[in-house]
Parts: sequence; structure tokens; C-alpha cells
Amino acid sequence: MSGNRYQPFTLLLLLIFVAFLFDPAAFTPLFKWFADGNAPAIYQQDSLAWLTLQHLMLVVTATASSSLIALFLAVLVTRPFGADFLPLSRSVVAIGQTFPPVAVLALCVPILGFGNGPTLIALILYGLLPIFENALTALSTVPPPIVEAARGSGMTQSQRLWQVELPLALPFILAGIRISAVISVATATIGSTVAAKTLGEVIVAGLQSYNYAFILQGGLLVAVLAFLVNQALTALEKRVRR
Repeated sequence: MSGNRYQPFTLLLLLIFVAFLFDPAAFTPLFKWFADGNAPAIYQQDSLAWLTLQHLMLVVTATASSSLIALFLAVLVTRPFGADFLPLSRSVVAIGQTFPPVAVLALCVPILGFGNGPTLIALILYGLLPIFENALTALSTVPPPIVEAARGSGMTQSQRLWQVELPLALPFILAGIRISAVISVATATIGSTVAAKTLGEVIVAGLQSYNYAFILQGGLLVAVLAFLVNQALTALEKRVRR
């Protein structure tokens, strides 16, 4: 299905998403079927809009941090003086995939305490690999004739990096950032187990009270948020490619 066909659906989904965040009570008839007895159908212990904003801010901060670290390492190992660091860099960025986020939380809580800190560390580590690998591949496959032409025109190594290599690699780098961001949207939910303010709070509350309406709300909000983030970054990728 083409991107253009997705646009009306995405806009409709965005409108429903925003409407639910700011007036969740209007959707009570849809969720009451999943709440037992007199249990509330809509999560009201905290503002869903506020939780979504906190969730998104955590994801943005983690993805931005992962991007800076991964891009630094990718640029380093694609320079002649840093090529020897490639195995070490790959080991570093693979840590997040080797250790599950829950394990990272368990290790970080005694040091950083409860809250957003341990969750942020887990998301940063978990988001490094896709950005690094995409950036490494893109920078390693810049056509040599283009680089040679830039060198022949008198550009310094720094100028070639910023004005030639990174612009050509940008679409692939953005693809890695998109994958990392979508992963972070889903993974951030576990942060609520260590008192981080995320949409996982709604899911945890539903699990604790056996309220399937809460579980469904939290799951749907995270899924829609991940889809919208993916669509936004996909649109940015296409724009950069053009």
C-alpha cells in the first residue's frame, strides 16, 4: 500500500487518538464491556494525555541520546584512524540487545533509584544497534568516486564528512532512528515497574486489578503511538530521499 493511501487513515487515527486522550470518558461505552462489575472502564488515576506526553518525552530523549552515541561510533570506525575500533564498537552497541531491558532496570535501580533514570538508560542501550548498523552501512557504502571528487575539489576530511558523506547517508540513518524510536515506544512501558511515568502505568494498573479495560487502553495507546511515530519518521525519510 502506498504512503498516500495511508494518509487518510493516519489522520483519522490521529484525531481519534487525540480525542481519547483529552476526553476519555466519551469512550466509556466502548471499554465498559471489558471491565468487570462496577470496576471503572476508563483509567482515571492520572491524566492519559499527561502520561502519553511523559512517555513520548522519554522516548525522544532516549532516541536522541542513542542517535548521538551511535553516530559518533559509526563516524569513528569509518575513519582510517578509527577502523581498529569496529569490533569494540559493535560489542558496545550490542549490549542493549544482549541484556533485556528488565535486566538493565534491575541493575540501574540500586544506583539511580526509582523513576525515569533507569528506564532512560535501558532505552538508550536498547536503541543503539539499529542506528549504528544503518549509519555504518551508509557511511561505508558512499560511492568512492563522489568522495574522490570532493577530495579533488579541495575539501578537507571534515568538510567531506559534513557536506558529502552524512547528507548521502542521511536517509539510511533516519531509517535506523525510526526503528529505534518505534522499539523505544513499546519498550518504555516497562519503565512503570520502576515508577517511571509512562503509559505502562495504565497496563500495570489493569494487571494489578484484573481490569481488562485498563490493559486494553494502555496497549492500544502504545500501539497507536508507535504507529504514528513510525508514520511521521517514514514521511521524513521520504522527504529527505527526494
